[in-house]
Amino acid sequence: MANEAERRRWNDERWVAAWPHRERLTETVTPYLLEAARPRPGQRVLDIGCGGGALAIALAGAVAPGGEVVGVDLSASLLDLARSRAGEAGASGLRFVQLDVQTDSLPEAPFDLAVSQFGVMFFDEPTAAFSAVRRALAVGGRLVFACWQGVEDNPWHVGTALRPFVAAPPVPPPGKSPVGPFSLGDDEYVCEILEAAGFSRVAATAHRTSVRAPASAVADPSLLPVMGIAAQREEEALSALDAHLDRFAVGDGAYEYPLAFRVYEAVNERA
Repeated sequence: MANEAERRRWNDERWVAAWPHRERLTETVTPYLLEAARPRPGQRVLDIGCGGGALAIALAGAVAPGGEVVGVDLSASLLDLARSRAGEAGASGLRFVQLDVQTDSLPEAPFDLAVSQFGVMFFDEPTAAFSAVRRALAVGGRLVFACWQGVEDNPWHVGTALRPFVAAPPVPPPGKSPVGPFSLGDDEYVCEILEAAGFSRVAATAHRTSVRAPASAVADPSLLPVMGIAAQREEEALSALDAHLDRFAVGDGAYEYPLAFRVYEAVNERA
């Protein structure tokens, strides 16, 4: 099955429950992504890996009147959250669909614009997935997405601190690629994938910023079992998390996290 591990992870209720805390990081990036995407009234927009729907709701406002946003994601629970938020916001011209863009038919293509905020790093066949996205775009349609730069430029991530307590990730089977938040951290690699998928005029803009947020934005102790950390090592892992967070402490239970990401733009010029 395509993206099998990610399908399980993003439909695990424990992981989904922790996601709104992590949005404190992603919402910091949203203005950069919207500036690059330049959504306009009347456009049809595909939001890939829309998660809890915050970006899709902002896009729906930008393409009104007459536009439409379709948010797609693997996670049924996150899509429920997105629908609830859209209802509370009174958003119109917006709907959410559970599917995998790597393998499933995208609804009501073509789109004028495809966007993603940290959703495309989890494709286990990225060239195939980006090819599918390109085919869903009208000629002249644009792809704009944000992804993290390398983990070395994002020291907030807890993976390094917890590495001694988790098994090494399995080697991907033939034909599959590694996935994860930093799988698209190499600019040359990303450009090669997008060009192989048929996109033209590929460009990337690197950004650095920071966000002040609580510990839960990057570290949730309830997820240690989900990450595969054995119960007998949880106390050690919690100590490692505390030491990790101390690097970013600014007082009163707040932390300042440095964020490094890129915003990619590409165009479909094929009929």
